[in-house]
Amino acid sequence: MNVPRLATALTGPLLDLERKMLASQCEIEAWFRSQWLEHSVPFYGSVDLRNSGYKLAPVDMNLFPGGFNNLNPDFTPLCVQAVQSALEKVCPDARRLLLIPENHTRNQYYLQNVAALARILKLAGLNIRLGSLNPEITAPTTFELPNGAVLTLEPIQRIGNRVGLPGFDPCVVLLNNDLSAGIPAILRDIEQNLLPPLHAGWYTRRKTNHFAQYDGVAEEFADLLGIDPWYINPYFGQVRELDFQTREGEERLAAEVERVLALTAAKYRDLGIDAAPYAIVKADAGTYGMGVMSVKSPEEVIGLNRKQRNKMAVVKEGLEVSDVIVQEGVPTFETIEDAVAEPVVYMMDRFVVGGFYRVHTERGSDENLNAPGAYFKPLAFDTPLSTPDCDGSPDCAPNRFYAYGVVARLALLAASREIEATEPASSAALAI
Repeated sequence: MNVPRLATALTGPLLDLERKMLASQCEIEAWFRSQWLEHSVPFYGSVDLRNSGYKLAPVDMNLFPGGFNNLNPDFTPLCVQAVQSALEKVCPDARRLLLIPENHTRNQYYLQNVAALARILKLAGLNIRLGSLNPEITAPTTFELPNGAVLTLEPIQRIGNRVGLPGFDPCVVLLNNDLSAGIPAILRDIEQNLLPPLHAGWYTRRKTNHFAQYDGVAEEFADLLGIDPWYINPYFGQVRELDFQTREGEERLAAEVERVLALTAAKYRDLGIDAAPYAIVKADAGTYGMGVMSVKSPEEVIGLNRKQRNKMAVVKEGLEVSDVIVQEGVPTFETIEDAVAEPVVYMMDRFVVGGFYRVHTERGSDENLNAPGAYFKPLAFDTPLSTPDCDGSPDCAPNRFYAYGVVARLALLAASREIEATEPASSAALAI
C-alpha cells in the first residue's frame, strides 16, 4: 500500500498523550460507548485536526463533509457498515434515499465527492437518487465527471409533507448541502427522516456553540486520562456584531485577540514551549476556508485594508459575517513531500471511516490550509484509524492515527451535544 511520507514531531508531550491513549484504550472505548447511549450520533462529519508535536486538537468540525472522493477506497467497506449502522437507528426498513447536494454544479471536485458518497450509499443497499435545490435544474440533468463517474440531478418535488422525485418517494433525505444560503421552504416540516437536521446547517449553526460543547467533552475526557485538557483543546472566544466594511467592532475584536494570545502565551510559559502564539480569526458560520485570517498581535486586526475587509466580510453564498470566533492557533508540524499538511478525519455514524491530508505548498505551519492551491493525500494505512497496535511504539502509524481518531470522535461527540442543545422548539424558530 502506498503510504504518504509523513514528517512530524515524534517526541514530547504528544508522544506522552499517545502513550496514555494506548494504555487506556479499554476505558476510552467503553467511555465512548456510554456516551453514544446518551447522545444521538450525527449521520456523518469530518474534523480538521492540527498536530503541533506538543498538542493535538480539532480546529473545525463539518457536519456536511464534501471530500469523500479523497478517501482511501480500501476503507469503503467501513463506510458501508457505518451507513448500515446509522440507518438501523433512524429507519431500519429504509430502501430509498434522496441525496441533496450543494447547488454548485460547476465544481467537478465536489461532484466527484457526491459520486463517491452515492456509491457508498448504494453499496449499503439503498436505492439512491439525487435531488437538487438548484433553480437552474428544471429537468433531469446528467453530468459526466473526469474520473468516469456519471451523475444525474433532478429537481426536488414536494407533495404534502413529503419530498421526492417523480415515482420516487424516499424513506430518508440526506443533506450534503450545508444550507449556507438559508433553509429552503421545500424542506421545512417534512415527515421523512432528514439528516443532518436543518438547524445543523450554517444558516443557523455557530462554531462557538460547537467549541463550547467541546470544552465540556475535553474536560471529561481529560479527567478520564488524567491529562491537562489544553493538550486536546484550543482556547477560543467570540466577537459579535462586527462590520468589517465600516470597521465597527474592531477594538472589541482586537481585545479578544489579545486575550486569546495572552492565555496561549501563559500556557506556553508554564509548559516550557518555545513557540510564538498566534490566533485564527474566522467567521462563526461557514465553510470552505472562507473568512479566515491568522494574526500574531491584536494590532493586526485594526485598520484592515480593503482587500482584507472584503475577504472577511462575506463567505459562501454571500452570507455576511457579523460574528467571528477567535481561536488559539495550533501550528502543524506535519509535512508531506516538503509541503505543510494537516489531517482531516472522516466519520459516519460513530465510526472513523478514513481521512486524508490537506496539503498546501504555499502556506506556512501557522496558516489556514483550507485555501485555493490545497491538494489531498488519502490516509493509506494498513489498518483503520480505530485499531491501534498495542504492541507497537506510540508513534508508529496505526497508533498515531488511533490518537487522531480518538480526538476526531471527541469533536463528533461535541457536535452531537451541540445539535441537541441548539434544537429549536419549532421550525418557525429556524427562520432567524
